[in-house]
Amino acid sequence: MRLRVAALALAILGVTCASASAADTIVLKNGRRIIATNVVEVGDRVTYDTPAGQMSIPKSIVDRIDRDGFAFTSSSAASPPPVSAPEIEPVRGYEDISAKTVHDNAIDFSFLSQLETDARSGNKVAVEKATAAHYAAAQFLTAKGETSGAVEQYRQGLSFAPDNMGLLLNLAVLYLRQSQFAAALDPLEHARRLDPNSADVAKLTGWAYYGANKMDLAVAEWKRAEKIHPDPDIEHALAKAERDKNEEEGYREGETEHFVLKYSGSATPDLARGILRVLEDDFNDIESQLDFTPPESIGVILYTNQTFADITQAPGWAGAINDGRIRIPVQGLTSVTPELARVLKHELTHSFVGQKTHSRAPTWVQEGVAQYMEGKRSVLSASALAAAAGEGNIPSLASLEGSWLGLSQYQASFAYAWSLAAVESIVQSGGVGDVSRLLDQIASAPSTEDAMREVLRTDYNDLQQQTLTYVRQQDLR
Repeated sequence: MRLRVAALALAILGVTCASASAADTIVLKNGRRIIATNVVEVGDRVTYDTPAGQMSIPKSIVDRIDRDGFAFTSSSAASPPPVSAPEIEPVRGYEDISAKTVHDNAIDFSFLSQLETDARSGNKVAVEKATAAHYAAAQFLTAKGETSGAVEQYRQGLSFAPDNMGLLLNLAVLYLRQSQFAAALDPLEHARRLDPNSADVAKLTGWAYYGANKMDLAVAEWKRAEKIHPDPDIEHALAKAERDKNEEEGYREGETEHFVLKYSGSATPDLARGILRVLEDDFNDIESQLDFTPPESIGVILYTNQTFADITQAPGWAGAINDGRIRIPVQGLTSVTPELARVLKHELTHSFVGQKTHSRAPTWVQEGVAQYMEGKRSVLSASALAAAAGEGNIPSLASLEGSWLGLSQYQASFAYAWSLAAVESIVQSGGVGDVSRLLDQIASAPSTEDAMREVLRTDYNDLQQQTLTYVRQQDLR
């Protein structure tokens, strides 16, 4: 899918670059901006035209180039979990009882109630049946995306069999997938007491600590898991966590109600405090608009430019990353500039969208919503988008579901612009409430398009046309 996106985006370059009257912005690492036309990267130099003639500067002093109104500052998407959930053995008796517990695409609560009544007698077989039935009900609800109902079924099962490892681990996984890291630790600690040498327990506990921004504890748990049972999945997560831990050991810290911030000595305490103030204000605004409150504190890391590049290994056009924690280079800044404020709100929106959708939002939704919330609008890019559409060079939204990290600066700029226009068209049609409801549905629907049909009464083809109509309206203004 990534190759298809790249091919479509390359096809529009002639359209986006042909408009000689449209100015590009060269953003230097010292914060200076140069408005120019015909900006070209040649070897280690950047050349460009100005009213005074053609100029050339070293590429090493350039932070990024915003092309033809397609400005972007982030490379973020719904971040995958640091590790995958282990294979958990089904609860004993599940195969025998599941068909009676779940049939006709529904849970038979009458049957479940009878099993609970029998189990209260303390009879071992009756307890096993009730436990297996609650497990079956939880599995059914999980498959339907009804996580809160599944959590309740696991908890009901644990009320009869508090030491059942299958129930404990499945409950922990559900909490982790909802970013409820503190809640996940309770069943995991119980499971650790039952089986101190379980690699699965250590793996999931490391996930909980990583999500809670406790790198030292995450590293310790994943090292423990690797010692018990080597696993490439854990090895990869451990290497990343150790890089973070080693880098952040000397960092200063700040904390507010919703954020835990770490920053190197190159960032001033005043800047750190200013960033936290802005984030808290943004939190309240996004919480209201998206009708959602993230259950855990959100990690924020402030880096120098070089450390940001080394740690994140992000493409050169990325001005910030949200991989579960907000990572931003702030070298040279002493206060929150308007541009940094926009980046902060953009990245924070990713945290909201990722947690609200259980990390299932496709990239175009993530980036479209994040740009909309930071205050960007399609007015500057409408002309180029409409021109590209006229040449038949608009990519499908379905092709923009996957990662964009492999895209070039040109390709990414178009993907950002088209995604923003799509989200704006949704807001124009049904308000921000439609966006919020779409995110809720994405969390449980089989696909993004299924979620769109349920909430927006539309599919990808219709939304594509709706977006194009919206872009043309913007271009006429």
